[in-house]
Amino acid sequence: MLEDLSQHVLDIAENSTAAGATEITVEINEDEAMNVLSMIVEDDGRGMPPEFLDRVTDPFTTTRTTRRVGMGLPFLKQSAELCGGKLILRSKPGEGTRTEATFSYDSIDRPPMGDIPATVTALFMGHPEINWKYIHRVNGMEFSLSTEEIVEALEDRELLRSAEVGLWIRDQIKESLEEIKGKAR
Repeated sequence: MLEDLSQHVLDIAENSTAAGATEITVEINEDEAMNVLSMIVEDDGRGMPPEFLDRVTDPFTTTRTTRRVGMGLPFLKQSAELCGGKLILRSKPGEGTRTEATFSYDSIDRPPMGDIPATVTALFMGHPEINWKYIHRVNGMEFSLSTEEIVEALEDRELLRSAEVGLWIRDQIKESLEEIKGKAR
């Protein structure tokens, strides 16, 4: 079982990269007034045919050849449902996939957020060829960062792999989240 939501984001986003996506958006929405936390990963990858989409939350359904079970989405669905939420999957072949999990924000059973700054940094650095967009909202306050913005400033996409840039990305996300959380509460 994945221990926190950032690990689920990483798992789903890695599935998107394996599906040939060139653009991936990771969106986190925290709304305490509405008592909802949602996480969305949307991509422009291969997508899934309806018959596979219907079975994808079954742990014995996987496209991997290295093992015969796929536990990421089944565990995410179980976690969301235990917290009064749900897992919504939309996918069309040739158009991509949107995975959205919602949770009751104040549920005692909701997994912790985990280290989102490190997760997003790992995605940006691990797949610099992909156009990533990260959006995080807290009670109406928003922070966003995209690889396109970073590449425009760096003038070299491969610099996304450098340790210095990775540390800057992680720190930028961490500081910006602390700032919007402080203002939003």
